[in-house]
Order: sequence, then structure tokens, then C-alpha cells
Amino acid sequence: MSVTQNKEIEAAVFRRLLEHLDSRKDVQNIELMNLAGFCRNCLAKWYVAAAEQEGVSMSYDDAREIVYGMPYNEWKDKYQQEATPEQLAKFQQQQS
Repeated sequence: MSVTQNKEIEAAVFRRLLEHLDSRKDVQNIELMNLAGFCRNCLAKWYVAAAEQEGVSMSYDDAREIVYGMPYNEWKDKYQQEATPEQLAKFQQQQS
């Protein structure tokens, strides 16, 4: 596999991951963090870091819009639910 092919495949996988997350708006970021150790916001931070490595300037808000498929505040208003005490406790325990 060539480097170009590898990059194209990785890009396709990332697009598919974003499509999957978009189809599962019911899955909250705290659930992703508690189960997988990353969330949509983490993906946005990684996107910014990768852009910077390529010499591309990108804001965190711009990256979040790519990951969320809409401005973050809009997604938050429409889909984000309040974290339960249990979810918060598990998150805090994992941060220790």
C-alpha cells in the first residue's frame, strides 16, 4: 500500500467514524469518555493538532464544527444531556 493510499483509507475511516457518531447523538460525550477514554471534543483537539502539524491554522471551534457536523453550541443545545451523578463519579475516578 502506498503512503497516499494509506492516507486516503485513514481519511475514509475518520469520515465513517464521524458519520457513526453523528448517527448516535444519543451517546453522550461523558459516556464515550468513561468507556473509551475519548470523546467528540478529544477528536476536535486531535484535529487541531494534526492541522498544526501540517502548517494549517485551525481554531478549536472550527474543528468541533467538523466533528459535530454543526456549531458546538447548537449541538449542545439540541443533544447534550445533563451528566448523571454516576457518570460524573466514574469520570472523576478515571481522572485520578
